[in-house]
Amino acid sequence: MSEVKRAHNFNAGPSILPLPVLEQAQQELLDFKGTGMSVMEISHRSKEFEAVIGEAEQDLRTLMGIPSHYKVLFLQGGATLQFSMIPMNLRPAGKSADYVVTGSWSKSALKEAQKLGASRVAYSGETGNFKHVPAQTELTLDPEAAYLYFTSNETIHGVEFKGEPTPPANVPLFVDTSSDFISRPIDVSKYGLLYAGAQKNAGPAGVVVTIIREDLLERVPANLPVMLDYKTMVAGGSMHNTPPCFAIYIVGLVFKWALKIGGLPEIQRRNEAKANIIYKAIDESGGFYKGHAEPGSRSNMNVTFRLPSEELENNFASEAKKLNMIGLKGHRSVGGMRASIYNALPLESAQALVAFMREFQRKNG
Repeated sequence: MSEVKRAHNFNAGPSILPLPVLEQAQQELLDFKGTGMSVMEISHRSKEFEAVIGEAEQDLRTLMGIPSHYKVLFLQGGATLQFSMIPMNLRPAGKSADYVVTGSWSKSALKEAQKLGASRVAYSGETGNFKHVPAQTELTLDPEAAYLYFTSNETIHGVEFKGEPTPPANVPLFVDTSSDFISRPIDVSKYGLLYAGAQKNAGPAGVVVTIIREDLLERVPANLPVMLDYKTMVAGGSMHNTPPCFAIYIVGLVFKWALKIGGLPEIQRRNEAKANIIYKAIDESGGFYKGHAEPGSRSNMNVTFRLPSEELENNFASEAKKLNMIGLKGHRSVGGMRASIYNALPLESAQALVAFMREFQRKNG
């Protein structure tokens, strides 16, 4: 175990990485697998890097139980580029797509899709300030939609789906799972497409993992810009051009770490334990701390809450930072506090936060 002093890292993204992953990357930084070069220096066409990307894909398939008729891509442009690529590739001409809007990121995805064609709101929680995710009965669905799109976890408002919405027959389900990727078991076969920017739960910024059911590639129109074409990316094995090699390497190490500690069931157990003790502290505070999300929609990744005043919130963040607790300020668009407790955050960090919350309330309540 490293003796380096590590922060209690509650950053929303880029965010904490597993310490064993960082230590292995450190060990291999100057000489990767006897090459005398870093992963950042070797050719992406080399057998060494082909093994890196191949193992990353295979380990992800094992971790998530991805069926063989799904393609795995390692793309660039962040999750935000997927907002555009999805309708460009997978919404046929003349078709509309349905969007479930539960927070800032699904709202942004809808906005991008509307620039490119017909996009319909199947649900919006905006009038209620995005405090919960909808029940199936709250959705208004188009049985002819090209797809049904949702965001499984909204980092800014701290709401998370515990299951997935059910689309009409023959309408594929698409999901932005950037901030709860590999945080729990899911049934990939229920989805037509899943994607995740790596920098929340799976690695550093710079790579997006996209998982797409093979038959949907038949929808991809001709003459798309080459770097925005899923078919081209699949044909090139994510290497039509130079991929983000170092980011893919780190993501691959994270997948190996996740498998080594027990896979997604164990990760889910750890995440629920962290979330439960923080929400318990909020609920037992007598209203001093007020959670944003309704209890049934609370995120296990991003715990959002308010204090009685902005002055107290500023003091809370300032005092926490003195105790090496980093990243607790809420997103600038909504304010308040946010503790992001992604996969790699140890239970000890959540416990330290809870102890600080109780002491802060004792002094200021």
